[in-house]
Amino acid sequence: MASWIELFNETNNSANPIEFLNSKRYRYLQEISRITGRNVITYYSSWLTKPGVANQGIADVDKNAFMQAIYKMDKSKGLDLILHTPGGDIAAAESIVDYLHLIFGDNIRAIIPQMAMSAGTMIAISCPTIIMGKESSLGPVDPQYNGLSCQEAVDEFNQAVQEVTSNPRSLGLWQVRISKYTPTFLVSCNNALEWSKSYTEKWLTHNYKPDEVDTKKMLNFFVEHSESKSHARHFSIDQCKEIGLNVINLEENSALQDAVLSLHHLYMIYFDKSNAFKAVENQIGARYMRVHN
Repeated sequence: MASWIELFNETNNSANPIEFLNSKRYRYLQEISRITGRNVITYYSSWLTKPGVANQGIADVDKNAFMQAIYKMDKSKGLDLILHTPGGDIAAAESIVDYLHLIFGDNIRAIIPQMAMSAGTMIAISCPTIIMGKESSLGPVDPQYNGLSCQEAVDEFNQAVQEVTSNPRSLGLWQVRISKYTPTFLVSCNNALEWSKSYTEKWLTHNYKPDEVDTKKMLNFFVEHSESKSHARHFSIDQCKEIGLNVINLEENSALQDAVLSLHHLYMIYFDKSNAFKAVENQIGARYMRVHN
């Protein structure tokens, strides 16, 4: 594996750093495909290195990038989807997942070099197999609305109803807090909760036999805010295995581990050196970049 510092120094010593990084990533994408005998698509966001840049989450526009990446692929080879994303729009994630499964069926694996959170975890769970390393994390899929936990908002409102019913004198205090909600806020929260749960349950029951895995326990683990306590919670490979996900250790294949983590370092350096904030690429040369001004 090429370390981050080695790749960083190589980049700085090159005559054209961006061209060097593009060429180096392409070579590693080809290497990963050679090792596995499968198609490879990367879906990367720069949210860790560029937290102030907007639109880094999963969005409908990303489907165009996947369409470009899949064009001319040998679909019979299946797909390894390398994910690094903070999450994003549930509808966009659902649309992308449905599209990928229409093309590749169940012959899809998710590879998580570092983090695939929220809706990124939803995409990973839709894959029958997930490859994770010791440094990899998935996260809760409890929906958020304008940065607020939908479940916490619903729980707070239910608590208000209960307390005002039992103690009408608390009405004034609760009015101040509840008045901050927009008219459709709670309805949107409830809809998002139902959607997230049904979507996750759909893929868990599709990928796992209920007589072999406790899919209800898995569903609660990922969806219920009362289980995770925080939307930012990181679930390690051991936790994902313990709950029943079909997870393979990236370390089991040292060549694949070296290639995947080297590629990951190259994306981190590329985002640092360029104005790109999202990337979708494949092993046959398709490249889609979103850039900010």
